[in-house]
Amino acid sequence: MTATPTAQAAAPYTRAQALPALLRQRIVLIDGAMGTMIQRYKLGEADFRNAALAGHPKDLKGNNDLLVLTRPDVIREIHDQYLQAGADMVETNTFGATSIAQEDYGLGHLAREMNLAAARLAREACDAISTPEHPRYVAGALGPTPRTASISPDVNDAGARNVTFDELRAAYYEQAQALMDGGCDLFLVETIFDTLNAKAAIFALDELMAATGERLPVIISGTVTDASGRILSGQTVGAFWHSVRHARPLAVGLNCALGAALMRPYIEELSRIAGDTFVSCYPNAGLPNPMSDTGFDETPDVTGALMGEFAKSGFLNIVGGCCGTTPAHIAAIAQQVKNYRPRHLQDKLFSPLLKEAA
Repeated sequence: MTATPTAQAAAPYTRAQALPALLRQRIVLIDGAMGTMIQRYKLGEADFRNAALAGHPKDLKGNNDLLVLTRPDVIREIHDQYLQAGADMVETNTFGATSIAQEDYGLGHLAREMNLAAARLAREACDAISTPEHPRYVAGALGPTPRTASISPDVNDAGARNVTFDELRAAYYEQAQALMDGGCDLFLVETIFDTLNAKAAIFALDELMAATGERLPVIISGTVTDASGRILSGQTVGAFWHSVRHARPLAVGLNCALGAALMRPYIEELSRIAGDTFVSCYPNAGLPNPMSDTGFDETPDVTGALMGEFAKSGFLNIVGGCCGTTPAHIAAIAQQVKNYRPRHLQDKLFSPLLKEAA
């Protein structure tokens, strides 16, 4: 009897349609740290306020996501610097722009406005430099929030939680909708320390794309918090991948945390086991060092050489930098990886299932 497919193929992307093909052709560059660059501007409390926030009772300095409303010139300039350094993809300045995270500043009601403005800023920066031969992409960044759905905040009550799955889902839906409305090309669920938080984000993205008819690529990036090779909520890299692979992400990867040298065995493992998706990696510039200008140890040459070795080893499809990295780091990475082929996809887990007809 003839074998017939019993599963529907995934719907085509409605944005960034050329990105999967580009990832097969070469290693794609994502930008570096936003916070590191903002620190260089030595902004004061006044920079985090506009007329509407002049009398806000809480201190706002350090709420970097708010700068898309109060100092959009700073954020746009940072985007421009990363694009000039060779980034193919820039992240929106929205790592902490959920209503949940912004409640720490009493600004949860501004979450949609912040995400909309951030996406538009990144969109304008990308459109100003994009060409048909070299398109640039806006990655709508969804951070982990300062709360965790899996771990109790009270050492005396293991069952206590300070956030629910539904609260996370609603906050992520609001954020993602604004990022989509502002013109992002793809979503980046990043710095995942709790897979349950990530699942809430994934669920919200699925809901949003079903409601709008849009389908955007999704990149999922976890963070290994120490040399145990586990994320904070306890999963190994392998367990993390198997917990999120149902989302059929365009890419899965690791960012932040350990820096490239200590991250190597974990990105190697992910490259080996995630055979049906692309792999991303954007580590910190080494370990924290408060005596350094960037707060981290590695110079651009050091980070570039490390990521060049990752590329030579066949681990990478998307590469960039996290905390402590600058446009100079991204330029050094670009120089090091440009001559290496991207990692190739292996087994196709999500090929249609086949069943013998009765």
